[in-house]
Order: sequence, then structure tokens, then C-alpha cells
Amino acid sequence: MDKEIIPEVVVARLPVYAQKLNQFLQEGRAIVSSNELAEQLGITASQIRKDLSYFGGFGKQGSGYDVITLLENLREILNLTHPWKVVLVGVGHLGSALLSYQGFARKGFEIALALDNNPELIGKVISGVEVRPVEQLEEWVKAEGVRLAIITVPASEAQSVADRLTEVGIRAILNYAPVTLKCPDGVHVSDIDPVLILQKMTFYLE
Repeated sequence: MDKEIIPEVVVARLPVYAQKLNQFLQEGRAIVSSNELAEQLGITASQIRKDLSYFGGFGKQGSGYDVITLLENLREILNLTHPWKVVLVGVGHLGSALLSYQGFARKGFEIALALDNNPELIGKVISGVEVRPVEQLEEWVKAEGVRLAIITVPASEAQSVADRLTEVGIRAILNYAPVTLKCPDGVHVSDIDPVLILQKMTFYLE
């Protein structure tokens, strides 16, 4: 499968489909139609079928999708069939909260490494993870075999941290810093800026 031809907006919807299918599974559902999925997710059935068509045929017209089969296929497409280790850089208020969040582990993501430059934090254990000096980033990322990173450092430090991470083999970065990162081709960056999201939402308020 040529991942370059898959629109990013399609990839972004796949975890949403998987989450809803998992809910159906917990409810004891064996079969679900694209119309049922569409109604639950607030999109069209044709959009769901079009998205899934990028990866092959998963259902039969008139009989719907087998929930377990489709869920397993989506997990394979998203490379979620095994746990992923994550490095967290920046253990301030937000970083500490992310370390304590149990949702990552439930979904197969382990924050295996936490790094910071604050002497008061280095050596501290938060939710079972010892905070290590950011100066040792390259050493510890290599030792842990990590390929995913979360950045929660100030904007002024984010680019230099991203540069070091990509040089040591990180290929996916979840960026909470309020700055646009410039990374090499082949490195996927997703930005989360709550302020920008709130500013977008206020457009709809009066």
C-alpha cells in the first residue's frame, strides 16, 4: 500500500471508526452497516465507504461489516497491533499531566521515557517514569528504541528539541508547543494548540 496517496483527512478518520467499532463490540454487536456508522459519527455512509475503499473491500453490499474483522483490519492499517513506546520531552504542568494519564496505556502507548532540563524534576518519578536530563536525549532514545515523541516544551525550545529527536530516529511527533516545527521529509508532526482551537470555536459564539 502506497501511504503517500492516502489523504491525511482519511487517515485521521480511521481511529474514529476503530473507536466506534470497539464500542459496538463491547455492546455485543457482530454486524454494522455503513449507515449505522454514519449516523453515530455524523458523517455520510458514502464517505465511510470511500475512506475504506482505499484499503480494500471490507463489507458486502446489503449485509454490512463484520465488526471484529473490520476492527482488526483497521488496527493493522494503523499499526496498532503492538504497543508503542513514546518519549516525552518537557515535564512541566502539561507534561506531568500526560505522564499521569492512563488512557495512553489502555490504547497501546507507553510513555517509556521522560526528559526535562529542570534540576528539581530530574530524578523524580512520576507515574512510574523517572525524569531524566534532556542532555541525555540521544542516549536514552536509542536505548529505549523509541520512534514516537511528545513535545511539551516552551516554543523557544521546541525546534531544537525536534531537531535532536529526528536526528536520533524519531519519525512521529505530537507537538503541544505553540510553534510550527520544521522537520525532515518522512517525519510526521501533529500540532495540538488548545488556544488556537478555542479561538476557532469562538467564531461560532455571539
